[in-house]
Amino acid sequence: MQAFLKSGKLGDATNKSNDEMSTFLKKSKLPWVEKYRPRSVSDVVEQSEAVSVLEQCMIGADLPHLLFYGPPGTGKTSTILAAARQLFGDMYKDRILELNASDERGIQVIREKVKHFAQLATSGVRPDGKPCPPFKIIILDEADSMTHFAQAALRRMMEKEARSTRFCLICNYVSRIIEPLTSRCTKFRFKPLNNFMMFERLSYICKEEGVEYDDAALNTLVKSSGGDLRRAITYLQSCAKLKGHNETIKNDDVLEVTGVSDIANLYFAFLNARHIRYCL
Repeated sequence: MQAFLKSGKLGDATNKSNDEMSTFLKKSKLPWVEKYRPRSVSDVVEQSEAVSVLEQCMIGADLPHLLFYGPPGTGKTSTILAAARQLFGDMYKDRILELNASDERGIQVIREKVKHFAQLATSGVRPDGKPCPPFKIIILDEADSMTHFAQAALRRMMEKEARSTRFCLICNYVSRIIEPLTSRCTKFRFKPLNNFMMFERLSYICKEEGVEYDDAALNTLVKSSGGDLRRAITYLQSCAKLKGHNETIKNDDVLEVTGVSDIANLYFAFLNARHIRYCL
């Protein structure tokens, strides 16, 4: 019996079952923001211009340097990660370098981390034999926090490594990116999500997670998030944890979690409108 368990089908089935359970538990523990992140470009909500252009670029695997700008929580990072998944399949983690430029904003990071990754050789074939674009993607989040010297160094690197590397710059304020960089990128402005789209997405998450809710509560959640879907999903998960299983999320629960009132909602809407005008 022991020999059978070590080498027979029963042992294989047990190992497979354990692997599946481990994958399920790992996925269930993910924050909802990550769990419901778009897996493909077509899943990205609202940003129709960026989605349509990226879908055309991926047909021939001809991706330009990209610059995504706009308010937080509108899908900028999710969009480029979804594109990388479609382009590289299971090996996408080996083909992307994601840096937060607000933490690593100096010229030394550009010279060391970015340069080293850009010079790595890439293959045009996946491990499963399928074709794969022969380039890598470097994602620089919060690129508007980079120093001017670092941006100038990045410009030279974009020219030198263009054949093997594509750069995606992500920022809130495009005016803080130097012109020589913006001129080398295809620019997309990500706008805040409208209330209907956010309500639909939050409703979908509630159904997937088995969460009961009042429409009024979800509407308050949408308004208090100011077009930031990431913030709305985080608030929703907090409300669900607060109420527990088989309890309905009500308007008062949302107000308690978000800490806002109707007056504060108006203030958030005002700030959001100013932010959009600044990004234009």
